[in-house]
Amino acid sequence: MSTCKYTESVEKWGTFEAEMSGRHEGNPFTDYTIQGTFKGKEETKTVDGFYDGDGIYRVRFMPSFEGDYTFEIKGSFSDEVYTGAFHVTPAQEDNHGPVRVSYTYHMAYEDGKPYYSIGTTCYVWELQSEELQKQTLETLADSAFNKIRFCVFPKHYDYNLNEPISYPYEGTPMDSSVLTSENFLEYVGCAEGNNFDYKRFNVKHFQHIDDCVKKLMELGIEADIIVMHPYDRWGFSEMSAECDDLYWKYLIARVSAYRNVWWSLANEYDLFPKKTTEDWERYASIIQEKDVYNHLRSIHNCKSFYDYTRPWITHCSIQRQDLYKSSEMVNEWRIRYKKPVVLDEIAYEGNIQHGWGNISGKEMTRRFWEAFCRGAYPGHGETYMNDEGILWWSHGGKLHGESPERFKFLQKIMEETPAPGLRPLENQWDEVGAAVDNSLQDIKYYIFYYSFMRPSFREYHIDDETEFEVEVIDTWNMTIEKKGIFKGKFRIDLPGREYMAVRVREVK
Repeated sequence: MSTCKYTESVEKWGTFEAEMSGRHEGNPFTDYTIQGTFKGKEETKTVDGFYDGDGIYRVRFMPSFEGDYTFEIKGSFSDEVYTGAFHVTPAQEDNHGPVRVSYTYHMAYEDGKPYYSIGTTCYVWELQSEELQKQTLETLADSAFNKIRFCVFPKHYDYNLNEPISYPYEGTPMDSSVLTSENFLEYVGCAEGNNFDYKRFNVKHFQHIDDCVKKLMELGIEADIIVMHPYDRWGFSEMSAECDDLYWKYLIARVSAYRNVWWSLANEYDLFPKKTTEDWERYASIIQEKDVYNHLRSIHNCKSFYDYTRPWITHCSIQRQDLYKSSEMVNEWRIRYKKPVVLDEIAYEGNIQHGWGNISGKEMTRRFWEAFCRGAYPGHGETYMNDEGILWWSHGGKLHGESPERFKFLQKIMEETPAPGLRPLENQWDEVGAAVDNSLQDIKYYIFYYSFMRPSFREYHIDDETEFEVEVIDTWNMTIEKKGIFKGKFRIDLPGREYMAVRVREVK
């Protein structure tokens, strides 16, 4: 008789784990099943477990309530049925639960604390050297970022020709020494020389993904997991439907019990030559069935938007479609989709040759402020050339740009915003005006952002009764200047510089 090792006490929204020995003949990833049912006073949930190598099976569960729970684990992996009990303690101070949609266009943690997303992209940071991974986590810890997009599969693209530290499947890769920046596009898809078994997972690869998700959680950062992407030479983007579904179920069983997980079905879904809308809808149905915690879900585009009105999509994960316009389109997207708009790719601060990777820090900061004031949530990336060939956008490491320091300043402004966030003011043709997006509270709070315009003064008239405190915010130089208390119609002098904002708050 094998024993069941498990966590006897876990905090609310923490991760309970049970470990058991089981059958490992044949292919344990496909030949055997394992499920756990968890019962508390206020919830009952059944989740899949997974094979973790060396004859070990695991089941993970995230309790959403305090109190006593019991569990039962069974399946064809063992002749035994495992039962037990554990206690769920209150959430610790830095644990606010999973992020949920709030008031249609915004987000909040499950305990109600507002979540103002400031994201970044580091596609395969976790598949770099141990030293570089450590550096990435140190950089994130000293940043305003509270969400990061990254892939489970390695990436094949310009500036990404090296091999990852591990592969998701057992097998061997092609000889990548033949790759150059001139010929890498000739090896897209399943290049000759690869030999992977798409039904046998490399558990060490996935154990490392688990560990990275946990480390991000400790930093208070949401792990926006890109489950599939087309930048591939190993054949992972061209697997059969059977292998795709096996992968989805395995990944969900492993990581869905971590509170900081988001699901991005794909990076640039419309660049997959062998996937159809039916495939993406099938993956979505697997998430809805297997992720019992209902983590946030979306899908990212290159050129064509997915239909973000689909009921399984919780928020819009958007890459801009226009060379110049990005955040300027938020008003239209809010009206069209009636969901949170997350601008996961509004181009990257940097200086590489590609048009998506060479905007300035000032332009990146402008796009962030414009998105925020229009009621959306912006995402960052960085692609500066350097001698080491390490670009934050894919590899992580250190940040070199000017915008991340400005995001810390913006983060402070965001956190001072009344919940749940901002909405764009209508009929504001020569400024970006924002007000509180909450019909349940009569809060008079406004931000007027002037972007690349340079007015020397502006006149305001909100009403004749309310007293307002007015501040001039220099979003680039990161200063806030108090201008005084005003009522009725009033004039505010401005320095005639770009990137200024005016914040108007009711005096209580």
